[in-house]
Amino acid sequence: MTSLTIRSIDLHYGAAQALYGVSIEAKPGKITAVLGRNGVGKSSTLRAVTGINTTSSGEIVFDNEVLKKAPPYKRARMGIGYVPQGREIFPLLTVKENLETGYAGLKGGDKSIPDYVFVLFPVLKSMLGRRGGDLSGGQQQQLAIGRALVTRPKVLVLDEPTEGIQPSIIKDIGRALQFLRNEKGMTILLVEQYLDFCREIADDIYIMDRGEIMHAGPASDLDLPEVRRHLMV
Repeated sequence: MTSLTIRSIDLHYGAAQALYGVSIEAKPGKITAVLGRNGVGKSSTLRAVTGINTTSSGEIVFDNEVLKKAPPYKRARMGIGYVPQGREIFPLLTVKENLETGYAGLKGGDKSIPDYVFVLFPVLKSMLGRRGGDLSGGQQQQLAIGRALVTRPKVLVLDEPTEGIQPSIIKDIGRALQFLRNEKGMTILLVEQYLDFCREIADDIYIMDRGEIMHAGPASDLDLPEVRRHLMV
């Protein structure tokens, strides 16, 4: 199992500072959720992990290796799978072609779609020939997760996977993440605003506000008034 540790990172967009000494530990084979209101730095944290944005200070340690300034494609090849906010599938490519874009960083013998992708999301198998843009929002989210799984990630990073998704598919996504943790031993880091979803599937939670970590603890802490206070609008 693989760990992901974020140690005291700062991140700037030009002169504006977005993250202030953020530290998070995504434990091996666990689901770690980062919660907070809009604009508090959750997505910036994931963009730092995936290498889309460069940190100003601090370090990110993946599988006991400090990532330094490794670009996104190298991090993907190392085993960091990313499901971006808004899904960002290719609307004119078919479902099959979208999944196959996950082959880019794989060696020749690994270029296949894992069978469990279709076990978790059977709708994708029935729609392999349809264009990604013709799928519903929930189906596109399943496709985006499936595409990340094609890369054979050791750590799966998801940015608000329940955003704008119908409840039935939210449950499917929750079951899928629990399967990946329990059966595949995958380390999962997600940012979310949906408290009930996190309470149901997460092992550990972090609460962010104004670019800082305000609370860290087990998911059961979401029931504490002092923790919920940080999530109030």
